[in-house]
Amino acid sequence: MKLLRFGPKGREKPGIVDKNGTIRDLSSVVPDISPASLAAGAIAKIRKARPEKLPPVLKNTRIGPCISTTGNFIGVGLNFADHAAEAGVSVPGQPFIFNKAPSCICGPNDDTMIPKGSTQVDWEVELGAVIGKRTSNIAKKDALGAVAGYCVINDISERDFQINRGGEVTKGKSAETFGPLGPWLVTADEVANPQRLAMWLSVNGEMRQNGSTRTMIFGVAHLIWYCSQFFVLEPGDIIATGTPSGVGFGMKPRKFLKAGDIVRLGVEGLGEQQQTVVKFKR
Repeated sequence: MKLLRFGPKGREKPGIVDKNGTIRDLSSVVPDISPASLAAGAIAKIRKARPEKLPPVLKNTRIGPCISTTGNFIGVGLNFADHAAEAGVSVPGQPFIFNKAPSCICGPNDDTMIPKGSTQVDWEVELGAVIGKRTSNIAKKDALGAVAGYCVINDISERDFQINRGGEVTKGKSAETFGPLGPWLVTADEVANPQRLAMWLSVNGEMRQNGSTRTMIFGVAHLIWYCSQFFVLEPGDIIATGTPSGVGFGMKPRKFLKAGDIVRLGVEGLGEQQQTVVKFKR
């Protein structure tokens, strides 16, 4: 199933994409696509619904982030060998994890706002794994069973904040609009192997990233197993699993986003996003 949330910011409703590609309103079936609804068995409940009987959503309706009120937004750095090489660092022996503030989450096609004082806004196409059940110290062989579904993430980053402002990665990963999610949460049963997905990103029509989850250093199951040793993963938590080479910081000369740029990205089977970069608004 392809689940989503639609409507104005802060007032999104749950939806599903039917077999003909029409978005249908799921409000009569579940209250939202959220941590609470996942914990309460929303996916099983939605499976029993008949999408063709649900009201269609008007075309051009805004698509919001595919899950609401995420508690923990986890990033994984340097999880592709080619990306580590372009960053000029060694491949890590264990996953390098950090947090993105959940307040950075936005819809897949919402504008990307350049933060105040920013000079180095960068892009990163990533596969997101959304946790579906409370998970602690899980066995690696069982780890994928904890996934509710997968989505596209642009792990937008401010490299100056990330690298030169005291060494805290979270500072460069958490600005408002730095976490576009979606368009869909594709349920895990529809993703046969999360390590066999093509992924790409372009800026103003120029391809910048063209990779595959095949080349992850640590796969999705390993990341879930690893994280679950240190903290409890709750329903609705998100793991952004890393990006392949082609980020602006790794280019020679380096290139960063500026107002007016158009970023498009996608992951095989999980849909596409598009953001317009805009100046700081306050």
